[in-house]
Amino acid sequence: MTSPTTIQGTVPAPFRVAFSTRLGGVSEGSFASLNLGLATDDSETAVLENRTRLLAALEADVSRASMCRQVHGATVSRGVPTGIDKPYEHPERDGVWTDGRMQPLVVLSADCVPVALCRPGTMPAVAAVHAGWRGLLGGVVDAAARALESTTLIASIGPAIGRCCYEVSSDLAGEFRARFGRDVASGNQVDLVLSARRALEGAGVTVVETVDLCTACDSRLFFSHRRDAGTTGRQGLVAFIEDTDTM
Repeated sequence: MTSPTTIQGTVPAPFRVAFSTRLGGVSEGSFASLNLGLATDDSETAVLENRTRLLAALEADVSRASMCRQVHGATVSRGVPTGIDKPYEHPERDGVWTDGRMQPLVVLSADCVPVALCRPGTMPAVAAVHAGWRGLLGGVVDAAARALESTTLIASIGPAIGRCCYEVSSDLAGEFRARFGRDVASGNQVDLVLSARRALEGAGVTVVETVDLCTACDSRLFFSHRRDAGTTGRQGLVAFIEDTDTM
């Protein structure tokens, strides 16, 4: 059995942040192979197996996972550990946070920007955010930073569609320039990752790492909604606080 391939964030202990690729699952066809999205035409059985494999590879407890019903909004709330197989028990939101140990947070994407926020110190907390263009303009990153209630945060931005592949209307490009700075758009090509970085900086986050890989460019590693015209899978961000008593 092939193990899921992940890209690990370099956040300090006790935090664990990982971004999945499309490799190491059981899905087939357009969803091959580690599709994590139930809101696709893939087999539910395959998706749940993929989710289980991913969390097992990260030594995370499947039953304690917290997920979102993502709606491209700006709501971030405390995660409830309902597991990976009860999508209708997940509140509509685009960010989830926790200060509980070994409670994995999972958000999905297929071009949108996955962002992990970590609050270090004696009371660690972590947030996982799904930030598309609507969420970025709506303030989902700011909402996650506020939820963690700290002026000292560390962020990790995962793979997302690059400026090279993300053309929008001139009006939308103008909104991004006005909100995040003129350099986030070249003509109508918008840089969502740079916009997310600017949102983090605006929220007071000074340490930000970025995985500079375009989901649309790399069809071997990533699903891409835009590249594949909507018939595609979802990769995921998994973030949690490790149990330091067992480390």
